[in-house]
Amino acid sequence: MKIKGMILAAGKGTRVRPLTQDLPKPMIPILGKPVMEYLIEHLAKYNVDEIMVNVAHKHWKIENYFDNGSRWGVQIGYSYEGVYDHGEITPQPLGSAGGMRKIQDFGGFFDTTTIVICGDALIDLDIGAAVFEHKAKKAMVSVVTLEVPNSEVGNYGVVETDEDGRIISFQEKPAPEQARSNFASTGIYIFEPEAINLIPQGEVFDIGSQLFPMLVEKGMPFYAQKRFFNWIDIGQVSDYWTVLQRVLRGELPHMQMPGTQVKPGVWVGINTRIDWDNVEISGPVYIDSGVCIEAGAKIAGPAWISHGSHICRDAQVIRSILLNYTRISAGMIFDQTIVSPTYYFDHCSGETYYLGDEGTDLRWGDARGRRCT
Repeated sequence: MKIKGMILAAGKGTRVRPLTQDLPKPMIPILGKPVMEYLIEHLAKYNVDEIMVNVAHKHWKIENYFDNGSRWGVQIGYSYEGVYDHGEITPQPLGSAGGMRKIQDFGGFFDTTTIVICGDALIDLDIGAAVFEHKAKKAMVSVVTLEVPNSEVGNYGVVETDEDGRIISFQEKPAPEQARSNFASTGIYIFEPEAINLIPQGEVFDIGSQLFPMLVEKGMPFYAQKRFFNWIDIGQVSDYWTVLQRVLRGELPHMQMPGTQVKPGVWVGINTRIDWDNVEISGPVYIDSGVCIEAGAKIAGPAWISHGSHICRDAQVIRSILLNYTRISAGMIFDQTIVSPTYYFDHCSGETYYLGDEGTDLRWGDARGRRCT
């Protein structure tokens, strides 16, 4: 059965700043690979080899990295959402549904069943089983859902179904006391071409808050699927820290650790300089290429040290992430943080600190950490 793919990638990712200051959200790295790369690999595994991506914010970073998709054995096309005005290209996202309609009006891409995925989550969904259920129910649109705690329904679109799984209401981020169910949309949808024709042309139009309520109102064959799979959404910066902790602990079996395992729980990339006789490293830890770790340093996992980073003598990195080219000063301690050359996020407090703030050394670009209490 031929199916196509669509990755929604045009958002600004404002809730995950500062991670998205210099990157579009789908390019946020997970152990050295953009999150969207994992999605493309997963689609390719199920022979979804024609994939459209709508782009806007820093679109060239997605386009330059993935190009035409040939490295993954797929074809990737891009639909830019923006305007050219007075010599400048300005992003103007059309909403998740509006972007799909733009693609359809331009080249008629959606001519068969299409799986639509948000570009900011890690998944291991059995796509074949999901499409089979979609076809068996003769659905126009299916929404893949997962049960979430009642306290978290306000973070998601929530679906209410009848006994056959047909959606009778769709609430976008309801208050817990107003939610009609605790089954959340995962941002994974299966569309038939007829559904695209219901989206207004040339308008900003959203899937969850506009298209789905329209499907309910019109009584279209609109179904929810309750599936059990790993779905890890990067909705905010704290989620990113949690995602990496889970990946490093091996909780996502479909994701393999890169590098070479040099001792239990410790993986290392090429061309590193590590004083193995005088450092303390307890896994799970991934140390990427070009990393320097001086004598007396301590790393306690789960931790990821990205390429080009430098951990000076007697510094400690505990359950933390160092992004590319981060230098940790001698004797500094980072505990449950995400650290870059220009900022660090403290998971314990939920605060982000920038170089130049109290507790940083701007002369060397060295972030000075603090221990979680």
